[in-house]
Amino acid sequence: MAYSDKEILDGLGEIIDEIAGVPAGDVTPEKSFVDDLDIDSLSMVEIAVAAQDKFGVEIPDDQLKDLKTVQDVIVFIQK
Repeated sequence: MAYSDKEILDGLGEIIDEIAGVPAGDVTPEKSFVDDLDIDSLSMVEIAVAAQDKFGVEIPDDQLKDLKTVQDVIVFIQK
């Protein structure tokens, strides 16, 4: 199923709020997970697993390290 940017952004916002406690409204495409949202590597793994479940995509561990911004994840999910 194809998701719009907004659907993915809203879904990621919910996931990040639930896992890392970052308000969903603070999750915008240009935000860096580490620098702007202060998300650690363990939380990133949890977020990736939740995103995989929600959007039906596989995010391999070796590619997770390359997903540095919210926009990177949006683009990855849309592929």
